[in-house]
Amino acid sequence: MSDNKNDNKQIRVWCDGCYDMVHFGHANSLRQAKSLGDVLIVGVHTDEEISKHKGPPVFTQQERYKMVGAIKWVDHVVEGAPYVTTLETLDKYQCDFCVHGDDITVTADGIDTYHLVKEAGRYSILAFTCDLKSLLNITITFRRGDKEYSVELEHSSNLGTDSTARSPYTGCSQFLPTTQKIIQFSSGLSPKPTDKVVYVAGAFDLFHVGHLDFLEAAHAQGDFLIVGLHTDLEVNRYKGSNYPIMNLHERVLSVLACKYVHEVVIGAPYSVTAELMDHFGVKVVCHGLTPIASDKDGADPYQVPKERGCFKTINSGNTMTTEDIVQRIIRHRLEFEERNSKKEQKEIAVMKTIQKKHLKQNGNCENVKGYGELIE
Repeated sequence: MSDNKNDNKQIRVWCDGCYDMVHFGHANSLRQAKSLGDVLIVGVHTDEEISKHKGPPVFTQQERYKMVGAIKWVDHVVEGAPYVTTLETLDKYQCDFCVHGDDITVTADGIDTYHLVKEAGRYSILAFTCDLKSLLNITITFRRGDKEYSVELEHSSNLGTDSTARSPYTGCSQFLPTTQKIIQFSSGLSPKPTDKVVYVAGAFDLFHVGHLDFLEAAHAQGDFLIVGLHTDLEVNRYKGSNYPIMNLHERVLSVLACKYVHEVVIGAPYSVTAELMDHFGVKVVCHGLTPIASDKDGADPYQVPKERGCFKTINSGNTMTTEDIVQRIIRHRLEFEERNSKKEQKEIAVMKTIQKKHLKQNGNCENVKGYGELIE
């Protein structure tokens, strides 16, 4: 494929996937994919296709279509994209090549879903950066009392989601946010003097369509949206139990990837202060319909914007909460366990085939990522 973006012709890049529980890892892969071309087209599979080949998704297809479409690097979403990527699909959307992570994706029959585009030389690999399947561990670590901060992974090998999982793709991949990553996710924009600056604050844990609809509604209240993200300790104080599930850095990247957000205040104070509002030139402070917990001293965290007459309660029309997502995962735990176990075995079978082919051609299998120990 050509990597020359100076040609007159626009380079159109194709990505596809399930994009279930869309998170900063997905966003980062799409950011990298967009950097390889000018236009990024993203295909999202249906619930039926995902259930057939992997197991039931947490988010519905309509939720997943909306979440992917809100990622700032995505130019167009193709709903109901085929599970096996074909040349006909690339041609239909005038895409030059397909981009995917270095993980193995297989059908229910164990067939590499990208074998057609790979054979045609229209496939590019990105480094696999993060897998949020580690969040399935909340089904065994979601606890209270003296065990509240205990996050050991006992029995999680049954889920196939921790480092003991045999397949490095079904297993958990760690992603370490850095200042450079934050810069890459940031819009780099500042509000213009004429912009109406809107401020919202919260945990935004397990970023979901409820958050997305709220941010879209808040964005509509002005010209420049700033999101304040509370620290992990603060979130735990007012939400309790084992919240937040995602740490502050992960939540920052998830929110920054949203196209409605211009800036994020990392570790924002729980109470919206006059100093914060004056510093950013905030004209409107918004909150959704969810209950507002008091600050540590019992004060109303929105007292200042209320006194200034710029506090606004907005109804996004979506009542989904992070707790709802947790309950979805817990309800499907056994199905996820079975899905990951089967998926891991298929991945290993595919990699063994690749290894044997590589071994026959080259006399070694050192270049086959992560599977040097599989061939007996």
